[in-house]
Amino acid sequence: MPLTVLHSWENLAPAMRGAAVAFGNYDGVHIGHRAVIAEAGLAARRLGAPLGVVSLEPHPLTLFNPGGPPFRLTNPQQLARAVEAAGADRLYLVPFGHETANLSDRAFVEDILVRGLGVRHVAVGFDVTFGKGRSGNPETMRRYGEEFGFTVSVAEMVAEDGSKISSTAIRELLRAGEPEHAARLLGRPFAIEGVVQKGRQLGRKLGIPTANVPLDAYVVPRFGVYATRTRLKDGRHLPGVANVGQNPTTGLVDARLEVFIFDFDEDIYGETIETELIGFIRPEEKFAGGVEEMLAVIRGDVVKAREILGL
Repeated sequence: MPLTVLHSWENLAPAMRGAAVAFGNYDGVHIGHRAVIAEAGLAARRLGAPLGVVSLEPHPLTLFNPGGPPFRLTNPQQLARAVEAAGADRLYLVPFGHETANLSDRAFVEDILVRGLGVRHVAVGFDVTFGKGRSGNPETMRRYGEEFGFTVSVAEMVAEDGSKISSTAIRELLRAGEPEHAARLLGRPFAIEGVVQKGRQLGRKLGIPTANVPLDAYVVPRFGVYATRTRLKDGRHLPGVANVGQNPTTGLVDARLEVFIFDFDEDIYGETIETELIGFIRPEEKFAGGVEEMLAVIRGDVVKAREILGL
């Protein structure tokens, strides 16, 4: 049964209430997040209830740190696919604005989780916070569960080398140009999804046509060249090499992804594609020798990308 995505907790049909839910901010849906979803899944099977995930959209950082650097690991569509892959039946994307941010922890639970969603079980991470001023925590959630009649489970910390796996840690790895390490924590490669835009078509003139995708709200990975795999709208996953950056050699542009898909010559302007960053090859640079030097280096990038991808 496909995932149902709901964007409100109000006036839900009875069939959309009564789930066992994992609650948190699920940007990335990394392996720590999936441990919480697994806890909710155990309760869902025990109760004979649907399995739901409750996340906040937009992410609270958008409200609390306006004008800050982009930070998203997933857009809402990617989040939904990752939640569905984890076995969820429903995704509740709770609208997060000033009104929601000002709810006390008790009001958040009573208004949204109890009256709105009618939850039967809530699974949270060991370090979850909720409510105005982050006043709620796992112990608070347990108390509200006893008061309002839902069960609660708390997932233990998931760590790598003694450090907590977190979206923050994954963002730092991507900014450092370590997509392989980030993929281990995510449980899959980090991927940028967006609509292919028309650029100057310089790559096509040079024999390396690229699909250009804006970074939008995504965390900005280290500028440089990556081995990639790109999913097209028809489901094909195709190997390639991409530059993330501003093209200092041919004229600065807004930071973007430019992916050269190997052995591919189709018109995909206006289509939505998703490109996974598999391995970092080199930093972006400005070539003193101009376009000819750049092309020679790119040919070497293609060889390295093929090696990384096992082609």
